[in-house]
Amino acid sequence: MYDVIVVGARCAGSPAAMLLARAGYRVLLLDKARFPRDKLSTHYLHQPGVAKLGQWGVLDAVVATGCPPIDGIVYQVEDVRLEGCSWGVDGYRTAYAPRRHRLDPVLADAAIAAGVEFRQGCQVEGLLSDGDRVAGVRVKTAQGRFEERARLVIGADGMRSTVAALTGARTMVEDAPRSCVYFSYFEDLPATFEVYQRPRRLVGTVPTNDGRTLVGAYFPQAEFERIRGDAMTAYLDSVRTTAPEVHERMRSATRAERLYGTGDQRNFFRQAAGPGWVLLGDAGYHKDSIGNSGITDAFLQVQMLVDRIGADLGDPARLDAALARFGEDRDEHFTGVYHGTLRAAELQIQPERVTMLRAIAGRQDLVDHYFSTLSGACEIDDFYTDDLFDALALA
Repeated sequence: MYDVIVVGARCAGSPAAMLLARAGYRVLLLDKARFPRDKLSTHYLHQPGVAKLGQWGVLDAVVATGCPPIDGIVYQVEDVRLEGCSWGVDGYRTAYAPRRHRLDPVLADAAIAAGVEFRQGCQVEGLLSDGDRVAGVRVKTAQGRFEERARLVIGADGMRSTVAALTGARTMVEDAPRSCVYFSYFEDLPATFEVYQRPRRLVGTVPTNDGRTLVGAYFPQAEFERIRGDAMTAYLDSVRTTAPEVHERMRSATRAERLYGTGDQRNFFRQAAGPGWVLLGDAGYHKDSIGNSGITDAFLQVQMLVDRIGADLGDPARLDAALARFGEDRDEHFTGVYHGTLRAAELQIQPERVTMLRAIAGRQDLVDHYFSTLSGACEIDDFYTDDLFDALALA
């Protein structure tokens, strides 16, 4: 009998298992993959996510994978170019973008070090019940099938969550896909975190492990079927026309991997929890990747959940109340982020936003403040200060 079974050992599951084990609970962590295993990702860790790694004592191990520090941002839309950096959170101002085959094993190892039992190659096939409560899992492995029981089952198994399907978690909010994306990795391509935008196109660069830089190109979802027929041509053309300076740097770089892409970027909030179960990370809340915030959001959700559970795991009624409060916390904190991301993923350029960006371009304090709102280091409402309105008036 475990206190907690966590299904999914990536950016939501492993940290949750780690923190619950540190709190004294007996935790079983399961994943259908065998690590190290890469996955599609934008990799970027905003400052609030970096701060969580620092607070958890895991940041040094992530930095040791060799992902370079990112201490600058470039954002260009039309003729307006901003360069700066987000403010820090708890003293952590540097961002990082580790590859997932490097990051996820570090998180799993941290969970194991906290006392978590980690089993790989385990596919959850069903849930055990005790009355109306989820009380464990049925699992298939290469060696056979087994059952394990727990007071709480956490589904941290991604956008296509098996736990969500097995619990019948309702979809509370759902929006159609907004964008599709293609990306690859290049060696000898100097870059920081850069974003270039024009109508219906966005190109970004993210430096990551092994001296490689991700170069991604976003397109409207409506173009996916056409683009996928010759994705490389569309990708290179978008970089050339949207980010000419990146395209020029690519001429001296070497493409180190194949072209990756997806048109399956779902947007939803699922029911967060029920008796004996809770969904965490992408399993409960997922949005377009254009905001590069999925990993950071997962870390923030983990802390919310663990803080809410506290010492209440042994009492079913108190646990259910804690899970309900977590769901309220999640929805309150991320609803604005969700809708802001969907607006960005429409790949439209609003004239009023260009006016605002042009007004702040000459003020480094306002530029860094703007980037801080995008990273989540400060609230968007805090950006609309007298200094901003003065800059708009002068513009």
